[in-house]
Amino acid sequence: MSDESLQLIPARQGVAVELNSGDVVRVLNTHGSQVIDAWAFNAALPAEFMSMEHTRGVLYRLSPRVGDSLYSNRRRPILTLVEDTSPGGHDTLIAACDAKRYRLLGCDHHHDNCAENLARALAGLGVPVPHTPAPLNLFMNIPVAADGTLSSQPPLSKPGDHVALRAEMACIVVFSACPQDMVPINGVGCVPTEAHYRVLRAG
Repeated sequence: MSDESLQLIPARQGVAVELNSGDVVRVLNTHGSQVIDAWAFNAALPAEFMSMEHTRGVLYRLSPRVGDSLYSNRRRPILTLVEDTSPGGHDTLIAACDAKRYRLLGCDHHHDNCAENLARALAGLGVPVPHTPAPLNLFMNIPVAADGTLSSQPPLSKPGDHVALRAEMACIVVFSACPQDMVPINGVGCVPTEAHYRVLRAG
């Protein structure tokens, strides 16, 4: 594999990455406390996308582990988790933040959000997004209590922890450094930070 240079995911923003089948993208939690929303779309047919509900239906657990594939809405593997130096527990339940989410939290002005970051990143490639699929929320700590309730907790990851995802088809992957600063999913103090990624090209 050829190793490309480290690339920036700016704080509160999103980036799109084009992968060929067999390429690996490594996502680095640079400061240890940043949640990264992740999506993947079939490059030839973006209406096929990584689906958290279909993935849970195959894995029969709430969070992927190393060796697990992530499945599309056509029940085909699109990415596979091949490395994870974090404690794991990546969330598959919570929808991407959007303008309405922040209004519900009491924000009365425009707030950066992952749904808009996704749309903007795909628009840069000329790819429309008809709706926002549920993301794989990398490093996001949403424990499930015994009574089934959820809570938003700071990430358990440390600075420099990373995950690596292998493309199982030619796809467009989007990463958003979540701008959430009203609940503590981005650590104590709720300060979003940048993260980084590196692509390892197959062949």
